[in-house]
Amino acid sequence: MKKKIFAALIIAFSVVQVFAQNIDKAKLDAYFDQLEQHDKFMGSVAVSRNGEIIYTRSVGFTDVENQLKANADSKYRIGSISKTFTTVLVMKAVEAKKLELNQTIGKYFPEIKNSDKITIANLLYHRSGIHSFTDDKEYLDWNTEPKTEKEMLDIIKKGGSDFEPDSKSVYSNSNFVLLTFIVEKSLGKPYKVLVDEFIAKPAGLKNTRLGGKINTKNNECKSYKFTGEWNTETETDFSIPLGAGGIVSTPTDLVKFSDALFSGKLISKESLEQMQTMKERFGMGLFKIPFNDKTGVGHPGDIDGFTSVFTHFADGNISYAMISNGTNFNNNNISIAVLTAAFGKDFEIPEFKSVKVDAETLEKYVGVYASTQIPLKITITVNNKTLVAQATGQSAFPLEATAADKFEFEQAGVVMEFNAADNTTVMKQGGATFNFKKE
Repeated sequence: MKKKIFAALIIAFSVVQVFAQNIDKAKLDAYFDQLEQHDKFMGSVAVSRNGEIIYTRSVGFTDVENQLKANADSKYRIGSISKTFTTVLVMKAVEAKKLELNQTIGKYFPEIKNSDKITIANLLYHRSGIHSFTDDKEYLDWNTEPKTEKEMLDIIKKGGSDFEPDSKSVYSNSNFVLLTFIVEKSLGKPYKVLVDEFIAKPAGLKNTRLGGKINTKNNECKSYKFTGEWNTETETDFSIPLGAGGIVSTPTDLVKFSDALFSGKLISKESLEQMQTMKERFGMGLFKIPFNDKTGVGHPGDIDGFTSVFTHFADGNISYAMISNGTNFNNNNISIAVLTAAFGKDFEIPEFKSVKVDAETLEKYVGVYASTQIPLKITITVNNKTLVAQATGQSAFPLEATAADKFEFEQAGVVMEFNAADNTTVMKQGGATFNFKKE
């Protein structure tokens, strides 16, 4: 739901030659055992082939504080994957002749700027120009407070327009909050009822619904950030994201949803083709997800420390889903490993070799660092014998020592090398190098 400098959305997987064979469940289990033993990942994955589940695995906890272990039925917040569900509901309304993709939204929201120009299709394709409320700095000041429909509309109205409708594509959560209200009005039922009636029941999803306050007694997961230990993340009130990011589910259910959607069980062939038709890099509630010579279709998600992805590969008839409620690793590497196994090829089990750095040395690196290359400062602190970095306006992230003066945040591919003698650090990410000096 929110943008991050050091946690870029990755929807492309590495290149390997693959073909359908039996999945190596034992090696995948060993892979996830390794992640769990080194506090690298908490979450679940699922894979299906030809509509049959061929692998599932859950590691970590739904509730770290009470040591409640996750299982295949543990429910996670799926963030923006909710947009695919909302798009299906829009298509159901179109098929029922309750909506038209080319109709404008002025009938529903005359108070929204350019509502006489913005169409339903513009909202689905992120081509409305409507400002995304999650981009605002003050969003994190109120996102834990419940909001009424009127309050959300006032917030979206206040955000105004960022560009002329249909002139380009820019991701906006506001679009899908508005679509939530539109499907409720056009189909005459609350969003949570529509999800159950048109998606969960037909696809056989037993753990999927619009979310609410997290209740771990109902096998619902809390989310965590790792800073030397797992610390609880804040919880967005679900009256805010709604159909833009408000659904809870499991990887098994997401795989079933994927299989049902792409086999034509939820919407018509014409509607499905429309969803998969791309404008710039967006489909309607879908992205293209390449993996070697194959191209899947699906959607990623991110909310409150939960990260997720689902994708379907028509070539091989494979569906894959992952949801995490805590990560200290690059989750894209997990997707690579599982998909590689799903297509019958070998993959590497990572080795984690941590280096212990004494407290006196860590303290030498503490401070605020600035760079002449980018308008960004990085604050370095120590928490629970772990070096922690925080960029301007961003969330803090732990740095794991790979040498006495070299640390990394593997989840985002960040490497920092410190020189205590001249109070400098070099940060490397994505092939770029940035020089920082302590203020």
